[in-house]
Amino acid sequence: MNVKLFDSEQKVMEVLWREGNLHAGQIAEILKEEIGWNRNTTYTVIKKCIEKGAIERQEPKFFCKTLITREQIQKAETNELINKLFDGSKMQFFSAFLSEDKLSKEEISELKELVNKLK
Repeated sequence: MNVKLFDSEQKVMEVLWREGNLHAGQIAEILKEEIGWNRNTTYTVIKKCIEKGAIERQEPKFFCKTLITREQIQKAETNELINKLFDGSKMQFFSAFLSEDKLSKEEISELKELVNKLK
């Protein structure tokens, strides 16, 4: 899965991930309330998501079904960031990420647990 979503496409996907599969008109109403988009803007962005394979259009009434999960996008975006800024090194990424802020004892414990699961 290698779908790159732009910010506008991410907004449509966030609605679908949060609310479940919806008709395009329902998505348009939600985004009008949340961020002020008009119906045409929402429909244009939905069509871009369909072209990218993130959403499937089903009849009747332009029913939109997600084809990718939030986790798939998070993983792809994270990998892209690590490749772009850290030469693909997860160690460099974590080192840079964790060096700026102090972690709580609970966060350190959770990270240790995660590392132990990966062993």
